[in-house]
Amino acid sequence: MQIGWCTLNCRFNQEEGVGDTLDSYAYDGNRVRKWNVTTTNYGKSWAAGDIVSCLIDLDEGTIAFCLNGVSLGTAFDNITRGAGMAYFPAISLSFKESVAFNFGSRPLRYPVEGYRPLQDPPSVDLVKAHKLLGYLKNVIHIGIDVLEGKLVEKDTSTWQLQGEPTVLITLTHIFNHFAPLMCKVYLVDDVLMHFLLSILERGGAVEAHPLIQQLLDLMWLLMEDYEVHECLKQLLMSLLRAYRFSPIIPDLGLQIHYLRLTIAVLKHEKSRKYLLNNVLFDVLRSVVFFYIKSPLRVEEAGLQELIPTTWWPNRFTKEGKESKEVKEESAEERLRRRAYDRGCQRLKKRIEVVEELQVQILKLLLNNKDRGGGEASRYIFLNKFRRFLQENASNRGNLTVLCPPEYMVCFLHRLISTLRCYWDGHKAKAPAALSSEEAYVPPQLFYNGKVDYFDLQRLGGLLSHLKKTLKDDLALKANILIDPAELQAVTMDDLDEDEETATSTAQRPVAALAIGGALARPSWLSSPTLGRANRFLSTAAVSLMNPRRPLGTLEKMKARTLSVEQRTEDDIEGSHGNEGLLLGRPPEEPEQSITENSLLEILDGIVMMYNLSVHQQLGKMVGVSDDVNEYALALKDTEEKISRCPKRRRDIYEELVKSQKVFSEKLNHLSRRLAWINVTIYSKEKMQDIYWLLRVCIRTIEHGDRTGSLFAFMPEFYLSVAMNSYSALKNYFSPVHSMEELPGYEETLTHLAAILAKHFADSRIVGTDIRDSLMQALASYVCYPHSLRAVERIPEEQRISMMRNLLAPYEQRPWAQTNWILVRLWRGCGFGYRYTRLPHLLKTKPEDANLPSLQKPCPSTLLQQHMANLLRSDCDMAPSFLNSVLNQLNWAFSEFIGMIQEIQQAAERLERNFVDSRQLKVCATCFDLSVSLLRVLEMTVTLAPEIFLDWSRPSSELLLRRLAQLLNQVLNRVTAERNLFDRVVNLRLPGLESVDHYPILVAVTGILVRLLMDTDFQGAKRATAVLLADPCFQLRSIQYLLGHAEPSALAAMPPSADKRHFSLHTYTDYISLEELAKVERMLNHLSEESKQAAASTLPTSEEDLCPICYAHPISAIFRPCSHKSCKACINQHLMNNKDCFFCKATITGVDDFIKPVSS
Repeated sequence: MQIGWCTLNCRFNQEEGVGDTLDSYAYDGNRVRKWNVTTTNYGKSWAAGDIVSCLIDLDEGTIAFCLNGVSLGTAFDNITRGAGMAYFPAISLSFKESVAFNFGSRPLRYPVEGYRPLQDPPSVDLVKAHKLLGYLKNVIHIGIDVLEGKLVEKDTSTWQLQGEPTVLITLTHIFNHFAPLMCKVYLVDDVLMHFLLSILERGGAVEAHPLIQQLLDLMWLLMEDYEVHECLKQLLMSLLRAYRFSPIIPDLGLQIHYLRLTIAVLKHEKSRKYLLNNVLFDVLRSVVFFYIKSPLRVEEAGLQELIPTTWWPNRFTKEGKESKEVKEESAEERLRRRAYDRGCQRLKKRIEVVEELQVQILKLLLNNKDRGGGEASRYIFLNKFRRFLQENASNRGNLTVLCPPEYMVCFLHRLISTLRCYWDGHKAKAPAALSSEEAYVPPQLFYNGKVDYFDLQRLGGLLSHLKKTLKDDLALKANILIDPAELQAVTMDDLDEDEETATSTAQRPVAALAIGGALARPSWLSSPTLGRANRFLSTAAVSLMNPRRPLGTLEKMKARTLSVEQRTEDDIEGSHGNEGLLLGRPPEEPEQSITENSLLEILDGIVMMYNLSVHQQLGKMVGVSDDVNEYALALKDTEEKISRCPKRRRDIYEELVKSQKVFSEKLNHLSRRLAWINVTIYSKEKMQDIYWLLRVCIRTIEHGDRTGSLFAFMPEFYLSVAMNSYSALKNYFSPVHSMEELPGYEETLTHLAAILAKHFADSRIVGTDIRDSLMQALASYVCYPHSLRAVERIPEEQRISMMRNLLAPYEQRPWAQTNWILVRLWRGCGFGYRYTRLPHLLKTKPEDANLPSLQKPCPSTLLQQHMANLLRSDCDMAPSFLNSVLNQLNWAFSEFIGMIQEIQQAAERLERNFVDSRQLKVCATCFDLSVSLLRVLEMTVTLAPEIFLDWSRPSSELLLRRLAQLLNQVLNRVTAERNLFDRVVNLRLPGLESVDHYPILVAVTGILVRLLMDTDFQGAKRATAVLLADPCFQLRSIQYLLGHAEPSALAAMPPSADKRHFSLHTYTDYISLEELAKVERMLNHLSEESKQAAASTLPTSEEDLCPICYAHPISAIFRPCSHKSCKACINQHLMNNKDCFFCKATITGVDDFIKPVSS
């Protein structure tokens, strides 16, 4: 952003702006420079909310700038002047930047002596207004003593208009002249607002100053309605501007001052209702009142005085994970930490004062007892709040409508505090109702049409589709009948709308869309069908049956679904047998009173707010904490270098000391800023708010789940908020506060685990994105010991059901996350599978230690046992699951080999080539998938070896042959000397860091050891026979595992080569001696068996070999065509095809074939 002055001669374009041409002059606080064709350093850095004064002196020919009233000095002198030269204010903006100008229509926040605004103040009107205000003060200060017949001074704080004719006539004359002036922006800001603020300057609670209420009564009595309306609108706008742009001072006195006056104005019932109806959400971005901005310059905010001592945690990572050796805190560090904590507590107390005032404002807006002048404030607020949510949900691309996320965070916390206060207040009056600790949103809100969810996606898909397909369930469970004629009308309307192109919709004027009640929406969030879903609710006639009274005719029971603006208190709270928002209670829902219906809708809106932008902002602000850790690590490294620096290298020492000073200053600044953020965003109270929201979502999902098919009506964002709020509690609030300190922490984890375990494969949930999110959340859940134990605590039936869903065949569904979950349940039990990071990556830059993939192994023997029992007991599940795993392994490893071939070819070309980073990423992903699939096979072989080795089970022999074939292929590709895999690994390309011999070879070794060494004699014999019978088997691949190179390879290698051979013996930190001994025994066993097999194998004629693979003798004959092949080929073929290889006849059976002896 560049702001300053220019002449009419300047011509700007996308490349050149203010300051880039000869007769334009600009200041840029972002880059801290001034611009006039050339650029030089000037001024100070600015931040959002700062006020820049642009000064031009045409007598002296100078241009200067001020930042928040502080002069930055003369920027330019001797500017061009003379005939025909006129200067105009000018600004150049980048994308998403915005600015508010004041040319003098309002009083300047920081007037500069000797300079005038472009727009002169209304001096005549100012004199009149001040004189009339003086008269008004005199009337308030002086009363008439009727008995004495004289004027007497009175206490203004207790002044009331008591019907004295003389006083009333005098006030009428004053307001006759004063009212027109109070419609002007400048006068409201400079005269009225300062007068009202002066009343509150005497201190005490707002209630102790009833004079403001009396003055507002006078305004409504003695001014025309349009005058009062304009005056109140300008007053609130001035208050909002003053609050938003006031500088942060240590006691937040300015913010408190403006909030107190806002409360005083809103305490006046008639004024409050007018402002709610017409101003607060329509004209103003009133959410600003609930925001406490974070100071980017801690010096100007006074944080140095408030927190004189700084401190930061020394949490340094080692090998990608937090070091468990906690360094003893020195006495000096302990004193610094305690002083820092005391400073944070002082800051917290001051911010809590502001937060309490903001909650008071919301309590006034949610008042439902002020029915004197029509509808209560709460119901006006509800309708405006819903419209506010719709704008933010439907206009994510329209920056002028969107509420900034940082405002949303503060608004959410204040709204939760206010809601819980009213909720518990209702509980005190109605003991049968639920407390706020037990709050949830009942499921009928999602399908009875009383609450507008715009075009937000439901768990079961589009709302119009759900209404059609589940209309019988609605009638049976919720007593809601949908008129078939209306359904038909909606269907025909859908067909008509489908003909309308997206282009024509995009070309409609915004005003037309706003009149229709549908706001513009980006294409990625919108579709014609989604848009129709909302209109379906407002057009379809919904007939409701109430089981508590006799049913009348159908026409008498029809209830209209009203738009947000048309709803009344009765439509929300219900009356005379009408249940309002709770209409259509399903039989599974208890009849117990929850709370006031209006509070339920606010609770629903809070959940939606969190989903819209609050979670995103919580994650964004963690960056400050990360910066502190990075600078602390840099400072520690610098101090260590200073201690090691030789005394003779004075130049290096001085540079290191300079770096140390820079890092220390930056840490002092960041630690104070972090204190502010921890108090306003990550405090214990804010954490408890998010935790409460998590529990609300869990209870809501559980109640919705009990309704059976009607669960599909629940909006997707409830599941999203449940997952995201837990993630925020776990990742964003630590290490300041731990989730384990929260009440009912273990129970909450268990309930959330039950939700994830049940719904990740719930057929009622159709959205691809939400299903993926559930799967990813469950995959992350099983990576951490405390959450994995929560999964183990859910009921056994749910655990078994979860494992059954995880073992479903991998075809035609997203299987990578499912496979990852199974791998995490196994990690720590597999062969050489106890590492957190791969051995060859330990010396590389550590990654984020909080990533699920970098958590220490925490296997679940309980869930492994469930998996084993399922595979053993279900004869159909095991073959289908394992065949799908083998298919995906074949695909993943083949893709990986194909990609590294392309990478190797590109690397060998003489011309300079750059391999696409996306291709490298896909290649690494295929490798990781291959390893994880091998680990799942190892897990299966270990837990239920009979699936492969008990040949009385159908498909066991085929599964074992397929497994042996794939293992041999993997071994041959990876272990061959100087092969493709070796060459690509040695390139060490960025993006292929995870590709190495160790992870894939130990996975294969684990399977072989389980099959050959850890089973009974009969099983080992069968596995050995199948492995040796595979034509791809090579003994040297097994020898490679222990570092035994081929003699031919050793002979061919140059003597000078110092190439290190792979060997499991070099990984003793990861592979136990017992495991290594098993590999040695396996090698000896296979060596002996292969020698015996070679000696006993008789030469086989070509006629007796399988005509398909030419690797095995013919062993099967097909019915009815009598063609022959080996069992391995026909069994694998029959998995996907029932036709004969040769004649295409349908195969009805396969018999063993034994060659007659005579032949």
